[in-house]
Amino acid sequence: MHALDTYDYAVIRVVPRVEREEFVNVGVILSCERTGFLDARIEPEESRLLALDPTLDLESLRRHLDAIPAICRGGAQAGPIGLLPHRARFHWLTAKRSSIIQTSPVHMGKCGDMPAILEHLMDRMVRPPR
Repeated sequence: MHALDTYDYAVIRVVPRVEREEFVNVGVILSCERTGFLDARIEPEESRLLALDPTLDLESLRRHLDAIPAICRGGAQAGPIGLLPHRARFHWLTAKRSSIIQTSPVHMGKCGDMPAILEHLMDRMVRPPR
């Protein structure tokens, strides 16, 4: 039987008006050091974001959010950060920021199927209840 792997994750938040500190969870970044897994799933619900700030530039926000999975994949196409080892990219993505895209504190868990836990976290932390 395969032992469970330890993983770290952070929830990606959009804070349309930083001074108000209101946010909407839009995605999850998941990293497993042992397996080298690093991935992000992002599903912004634009109506919820616009409810917090009707003037939010959604096109610009989408471009910036799209950079997160690209950095997770790594490589030169992701810029200088994409060339870092996967754990360094995870730490860079989850560093504290005062911009409109922020992450929660890093949490950890154990599982044997990283893609499945990423979907579970999206259901639990991001997607509206069914």
